[in-house]
Amino acid sequence: MNLVGIGVLIIGISFFILTIYLAKMLTNLTNVLNGVHKTVDKLPQQLDDVMKETGDLLHQSSETLEDVNQKFAALSPLFYIIGDIGESSRKLTSSLVDATASMKKDTAEGRETADKTNLNGLYGAVALGYYFTKKRKTLKEMAADASDNLKSSTTEGTK
Repeated sequence: MNLVGIGVLIIGISFFILTIYLAKMLTNLTNVLNGVHKTVDKLPQQLDDVMKETGDLLHQSSETLEDVNQKFAALSPLFYIIGDIGESSRKLTSSLVDATASMKKDTAEGRETADKTNLNGLYGAVALGYYFTKKRKTLKEMAADASDNLKSSTTEGTK
């Protein structure tokens, strides 16, 4: 064999080895593409399942929101009643504060009058007793009016 024959033999062996390597590589590529094909075949079913679950979730969320709205609507009148009671109690308290301030002022005026006229003893005590009786009656009337206002505002709130 001459050198040309040996060169052709080496080229042939190299080409054979290259062919085997390419065959293995193409076999591996075929396996990968088969796996991708199986995955792509399963994808529509998986997407259908996800869409169905999403639809169910939206439906349940809608039902939950509707239930919350119904419960909130049932509680709304209670909040209005509580607000009306608070407003009525504020008015009552304001009336009582005004009456207390008036009584304090009138008591100071009565004391000044007693000091100016030197009404000591029995006359001073009688005048002071009369004054307190008159103020107590006025306070009771104001408290009764405020109580009536409170009752009427709470009955209006429940209607």
